[in-house]
Amino acid sequence: MKKKEDGAILRDILLALSFAFILKLFFFDFMITQGESMKPAIKDGSVLIINRLAYGFRPPLLNNYLYRWAFPDEGNVIVFYTPAGDLAVKRCVKVLNDGRFIALGDNSLESYDSRSYGPVSVDNILGKVVGIK
Repeated sequence: MKKKEDGAILRDILLALSFAFILKLFFFDFMITQGESMKPAIKDGSVLIINRLAYGFRPPLLNNYLYRWAFPDEGNVIVFYTPAGDLAVKRCVKVLNDGRFIALGDNSLESYDSRSYGPVSVDNILGKVVGIK
């Protein structure tokens, strides 16, 4: 009888871990910030909750959206890959008609942003920051 209970517990744990993995991969993500570029809104070491479906469906390992239903609004804090491939958290200040956006850090003296690398493709966006802890 003990073996059946152990098997059920193990099955439930694996099911919960699979569900959490799918949620993180497709729906929500978490990240810990490094740096001062978004101060005072986001401090170094803050935990961010990212809505990966805010602007469309972008599967992991693909460099573009399969389906897009929105673009970031001015003022949205977004997570994206810079043209150099670095992960960045910045505020969207302008969405351009050619499918690119301009992103700036709130702390302009400490921010490496679109002033340095120019507009970024909207396909580089991973998601919108919806929570800061």
